[in-house]
Amino acid sequence: MAWALLGVAGLLEIVFAFAMKSSEGFTRLVPALFTVGAGLSSVVLLALSMRTLPMGTGYAVWTGIGAAGTAIVGMVVLGDSAAPMRLLCIALILAGVIGLKLVSTD
Repeated sequence: MAWALLGVAGLLEIVFAFAMKSSEGFTRLVPALFTVGAGLSSVVLLALSMRTLPMGTGYAVWTGIGAAGTAIVGMVVLGDSAAPMRLLCIALILAGVIGLKLVSTD
């Protein structure tokens, strides 16, 4: 259950970042509210997952999902660069996240 909570927390981290960009510096109310809601929800779910997962694993996976997912959303939705080196770096982040899951005993 902790891994599922952590996965949802990571996805909410992506929503948080996208909503923050959409809020245009918190000048647009609805995206700003989504930013706050997604951010708080993400942190709460991270905290719940860390009741059983090691702190380092939980935090690293959470930030990895958020970082890689946000970069991918930026490329697909916002037209950010999809240069080969960027894609390689995202793949390395995802490999680290998967590696942490595979070696975890929880």
